[in-house]
Amino acid sequence: MSTPAPAPAPEDSSAPFDPHAFPSDLVAAQRQAAELYAALHAYQETLPWSREPHPGWPEEKERGRTRSGRPESPGWSDEQAARFDKFLEDLRKVTGLIQGHPWWERCADEGIKGADLVAARQALKHAEGAVPLAREDVDTAA
Repeated sequence: MSTPAPAPAPEDSSAPFDPHAFPSDLVAAQRQAAELYAALHAYQETLPWSREPHPGWPEEKERGRTRSGRPESPGWSDEQAARFDKFLEDLRKVTGLIQGHPWWERCADEGIKGADLVAARQALKHAEGAVPLAREDVDTAA
């Protein structure tokens, strides 16, 4: 005979509000944003430097200073541009979800404002589960 699981304990109203106790959907959205940002930049590294065809310009030396040049760029293909734009669109959508999440309104209702709210928003970027790859993962893989 199995024992029913205990009911979840009611939230302790005497405990102070913790603006860093992020809801799981907010953490998941932050992780998705970090993954999209990384994918966008990795893809960008494979693209020609200019979206449109460009003749480039030569390196110039003037009064002992060198201004680096750029080689000719063929521009991006329609497929490359569409893939880049899709990454960017997806990233904008998820960052909109993060910025407009009800958690931030709750923080404001609880009196978390100004620098404390900024600190909470920054802490989300490093929260457990919000970072796709942690330093420990790199050390373990090495």
